[in-house]
Amino acid sequence: MTGRSGTVYLMYHELEVAGRELCRNEPGYVRYVVTAAGFREQLARLHHQSIRGLSVTEALQQSPERERGIAITFDDGSESDLIAAAPALREKGFNATFYVVPGFLGQRGYLSERQLSELSDLGFEIGSHSMTHAFLTDLDAGRLQIEIAGAKDRLEQLTGRGVDHFACPGGRWNRRVSEVAERAGYLSVATSRIGANAANADPFRLARLVVTRDTTTAEFENTCCAQGLLRRQMRVGILGAAKSALGNSVYEKVRTTVLARAHGLKGTAS
Repeated sequence: MTGRSGTVYLMYHELEVAGRELCRNEPGYVRYVVTAAGFREQLARLHHQSIRGLSVTEALQQSPERERGIAITFDDGSESDLIAAAPALREKGFNATFYVVPGFLGQRGYLSERQLSELSDLGFEIGSHSMTHAFLTDLDAGRLQIEIAGAKDRLEQLTGRGVDHFACPGGRWNRRVSEVAERAGYLSVATSRIGANAANADPFRLARLVVTRDTTTAEFENTCCAQGLLRRQMRVGILGAAKSALGNSVYEKVRTTVLARAHGLKGTAS
């Protein structure tokens, strides 16, 4: 929503649909999976408050005087984008941007090429989430070009439409990533930086706020109003320092181990 803090960009991933297996089942992934019913409830709350869901293009064009729009984005390109998110969004007259990984297309649980075209044909904006979901800050110039520019070209071939917006996998962003994206013809780069986007924000370093499986109703409403973000910013700062110290590969291994153990302990306690 646009206000004193700027426009909020919500970040979703896969939606859990009854009777359908998730793309992945490890705890570190599942914590980012919101149920389809929970997503519908969140949209209903936005609709009740006359807050409209926007695509990234619409959010970037939103006038500062309009205070009733919020950007809705999805990462990865799960099949649930089409079978669960799209119908819920259309029901409320909302738009959204789906950041798709071309390298995931056709894999179990992800959109097929035909489904990607269908999602685009419904009028939803397709963005790029890199070619293979690699951590971009680890890559050399040649590989970075493939992941950013190559993904754009592939998605445009598949949809027959321009792909103007890019989101960094795992939130791994640096200025080099933005420079390559801008040269490739993108109009924005979304990160995992905590905050809202003011009218004069750098479009090549947009902040987004993730909605997780355990996000409560109160937390969701605070997120949509860009309230209570200091604690989240502090946590992300600590994690960022750990990533820098350990490197992406080691950090992800440690994170996966810690989350798996925590999940196991919860299972034992229950």
